[in-house]
Amino acid sequence: MLTPAIREAVARLERADIMVGIPSFKNATTIGYVVRAAQAGLVQYFPDLRPVVVNSDAGSPDGTQRVVVDTEPPDYVERILLVRPTNRLARVSLTYPEIDGTGGKGAALRTIFEIAAALEVQALVVVDSDLRSIGPEWIELLAGPILKGGYDYVAPLYARHKHDGTITNNVTYPLTRALYGLRIRQPIGGDFGVSGDLVRHYLEAGHWTPEVSRFGIDVWMTTLAVTGGFAVCQARLGAKVHDPKDPGADLGPMFRQVVTTILRLAVANADRWRQVRGSHDVPAYGFERVADPPPLDVNVLRLLAEFHEAALTMASTWHEMLPADTAAAVLGLAEEAGATEEKVRAALDLDAPGRDRPATAAMSSAAAGFAFPDAVWARVIFDLVVAARDQPERLEAFVAALVPVYFGRVASSVIENRDLSTERAEDSVERQAREFERLKPYLINRWTQA
Repeated sequence: MLTPAIREAVARLERADIMVGIPSFKNATTIGYVVRAAQAGLVQYFPDLRPVVVNSDAGSPDGTQRVVVDTEPPDYVERILLVRPTNRLARVSLTYPEIDGTGGKGAALRTIFEIAAALEVQALVVVDSDLRSIGPEWIELLAGPILKGGYDYVAPLYARHKHDGTITNNVTYPLTRALYGLRIRQPIGGDFGVSGDLVRHYLEAGHWTPEVSRFGIDVWMTTLAVTGGFAVCQARLGAKVHDPKDPGADLGPMFRQVVTTILRLAVANADRWRQVRGSHDVPAYGFERVADPPPLDVNVLRLLAEFHEAALTMASTWHEMLPADTAAAVLGLAEEAGATEEKVRAALDLDAPGRDRPATAAMSSAAAGFAFPDAVWARVIFDLVVAARDQPERLEAFVAALVPVYFGRVASSVIENRDLSTERAEDSVERQAREFERLKPYLINRWTQA
C-alpha cells in the first residue's frame, strides 16, 4: 500500500519506539497547534524513546502539510520544556494513497498503521487535526497505558457538551456496550492509543470497506480491539474542543458510514455477543478533570422537520427494515414531530419576515413535550442489526433511511436536556444505554427466529 516515496521516507527513519499520527484534510488553521502539542508531549514524557510525528494528509489545497513542516523545530520544544531528549524528534508529512479509489480518515489511518508497523513502534498515538484542547499531557495519557500498563487500546474519555457527540451517545456507545459488555464511553472518539501488536492485527484483519476507509474507521478499530481479546482502557483527557458540528447540518454522511460499519461488524461477530449479558466498567487512566466544554448550537426545528418530512418519502423503507410494530411507532413519532414543529413556529413567530433563527434553548423550550422513547430507539437499532444480516444488499439504503429517525431521536435528547448541565445530561445517556442492555433479549430473540 505504501508508495515508493513513503517507503523511502520510512527507510530513512529506520526505527521508532513511539509515534504520533495526525490524519488531516484542510486543517491549516489548527494543525500547527496539534503538532506543537504532540512534539512537546513526546519530548516531555518520553525523552528516552525514539519518537516520530507523521501527518497523513488527503492532499489539502490550503497548505496543511506546509504548516506541519514549518511548525517550530524540536529544539524550540526542548527550550520551553527544559528537557533534552536522547533521540532526535523526526517529522514526516505525506499525502496518503487511497484504498481502492476511496479516500478519507480510514485511508489516512491505514497509511499511518503501515508506517508504524514498518518502524516497529511500541505505541502509536493518533489525534485529530482540528483539536483546540490538546495539550502535551494527552500524549502521555494515550501512550502511557501501553508503555507502562501493558494495554493495547486506549480509548479517549472526554468531557463533551451535552449536545455534542450525538452519534456516540445514541448509537455507538449504547450498542457497543450492549453487544460486547464493555462500557467504552467514546468508541468513535477520534483520539486514541494503539500498541504495536494491535497495529499489526488491524493490518492483517482486512475488511477495508469504503465506509471503513472514511469515518467508519474509529468504531472498526474499537470493535476489532474488543473482539480480538486485546486489553482495553480509557484515558481521561478533559474537555474536547474541536470544529463544532450541528447534527442536522453536518453529520449525515458520518452517521451513514459509522452505522453501516458497526452493523456489519455486529453481524460478523454475532457468536461473540450472543452470550454476553450486562456490562462492566473499563479501567480509566489519568486524573479526573473538571472542565466545561464550549456550547454547541443545534437547530432543533430542522431536526423535527426532517424527521416528519421523511415519513412522506421513506415510510415504505421503514416498513421494509423494521417489524410492523416498530415501524408504526416510528411513523407515529414522525407525525408528532411535525405537529411539534408547527407549534414551535407559531410560538416563536418564525414565519414573520426577517425573523432570525432562535437559539437552541428557545426552540427546545417551545418544543417541550416531544419525546422519542428510549425503548423505541433501542428496538430500531436492534432491528437494523437483524436487517443487516438478512438483507445485506439493502443495508446502505436502510441506514440512509435511518438518518431522519436519528434526527428525531437527537431532537428528543436536546429537548429533554435543555435545562440540564452537561454533567446531569449524562444521566439520560446512561439511562438509554441501560435500556439497550435491558432489551438485548429482544435482539437475541429476533436474531434466533429470523
